[in-house]
Amino acid sequence: MPLLEVDRLWVRFGEQTAVREGSFSVEPGERFGIIGESGSGKTLTAMAIADLLPESASRDGHIRLDGRDLPRNETDMARLRGKRMGIIFQEPMTALNPLLRIKDQIGEALALNAKAADQVPQLLEEVGLLAVHGERFPHQLSGGQRQRAMIAMALASEPDLLIADEPTSALDLITQRRVLDLIKEICTRRQMALIFISHDLKAVASLCDRVAVMHQGRIVETGRTEDIFVAPEQAYTKSLVAASRFSPARRRPAPSEGAPLLKVEDLTRDYRQGGLLPWRRTHLRAVEEVSFAIDMGECLALVGPSGCGKSTLARMIVGLDTATAGTMEIEGARYRGGDLPKSHRAHLSLVFQDPFGSFNPRLTVGASLAEPLRLKHGLAPMDHRARLVEAVEAVGLDEAMLDRYPHQFSGGQRQRLAIARALVTRPRLVVLDEPVSALDVSVRGEVLALLSSLQAKYGLTYLIISHDLDMVAAIADRVMVMERGRIIEAGTAEEIFSAPQQPLTKELVAARLPELGLKS
Repeated sequence: MPLLEVDRLWVRFGEQTAVREGSFSVEPGERFGIIGESGSGKTLTAMAIADLLPESASRDGHIRLDGRDLPRNETDMARLRGKRMGIIFQEPMTALNPLLRIKDQIGEALALNAKAADQVPQLLEEVGLLAVHGERFPHQLSGGQRQRAMIAMALASEPDLLIADEPTSALDLITQRRVLDLIKEICTRRQMALIFISHDLKAVASLCDRVAVMHQGRIVETGRTEDIFVAPEQAYTKSLVAASRFSPARRRPAPSEGAPLLKVEDLTRDYRQGGLLPWRRTHLRAVEEVSFAIDMGECLALVGPSGCGKSTLARMIVGLDTATAGTMEIEGARYRGGDLPKSHRAHLSLVFQDPFGSFNPRLTVGASLAEPLRLKHGLAPMDHRARLVEAVEAVGLDEAMLDRYPHQFSGGQRQRLAIARALVTRPRLVVLDEPVSALDVSVRGEVLALLSSLQAKYGLTYLIISHDLDMVAAIADRVMVMERGRIIEAGTAEEIFSAPQQPLTKELVAARLPELGLKS
């Protein structure tokens, strides 16, 4: 008998249907994956199983655990969630209580199941955390550590079913691989069933036994993992798999004979910690003596684990942060890192990591895109609209979208608009901070193709910051590896990925998940 049966599940929001006739089953100890684009109904299906849908949603159909329909009242369902179901939410920072130490939050989960609080150290050890991590608050842990704490809380009741909603989407490559291995090991040791929701097809392929594919609220295909990714039957599944293997055509820049477009020398950034009392102050060195150069038309990638200083370096380059020491030179003009003269700010643009958070929700897209034009002295106001139209059309959108607000666009469209905003000043260098990390696999392919075509059309130079080595391998000419604020290795993309020299680089390359259809 299956552990879980979902039979003709419907989820509606008033007149709008979000999930249609969803049916599948999960056997005891089985790892079951659900894939599809954002908005396809993956998370709503999981939340319907756990009875955690929003109050505005209604649910029809049958959900059975061990052959019995799940209770429809909150008291009985809360008891069932605490004992037989564990849930790992998509964003642990918002799911954890910021006012409680990690050990106390795990202790609460144990208390709900009449278990002794002295099991907290055992649970922490099981997920690879130390006792000292239990004494900390959520903001004092890294992304991977917070995710492990969430797993420990989910395991406190020794559940038969674990629901994991995008548990690795915000993690760097090494941490992602460790979390996936941890979930697999725990499921195998405890004989625990898993529902794993993700838009990362490689993560699903490496972890799951069977996969369901969702599209526009419907399950369009279900089967063994190998069958789904090696020989998909439905057109939509084929398009997803093809998008995950997409590599944009790109031209290699000719060797530069002149001075580099950007030259960075010994750039360093220190942050003061410890509050107002002088004797308690300490300094954190986020970036230490970084030096490199970028030639015109080149695509340079910066990779490394979370917290190594990549984004801090990017902010200094575009003038959003000021270096403690070191200099930069752009087109012959030399200045202290971060003290970027206004006359040169228009030559550099930044595409932020979160396209939704980087737009003002109260401004139309046109107003947001026009803000960088204040850096262009001598540009007549009547020419502003022409620049905006040129930018949005360059990224495959139309002029009518300028009068809409950010919330009226999909994730892929917002990313295109973020790139358009970076283009309005016609910059020489575009810095892209994790440009595809939050995007679906199909949208990811579209954005990579767009970046490649824009580079060829406008002769753009890119500095791309990412922990997605597959994207880096597809688009970058050279790669720099960063660890604890320092550049530890640099070379062509082929050199870095085929013959890494430093231990961290070797670990990053080894952490890459295998291509779809290949065994890990």
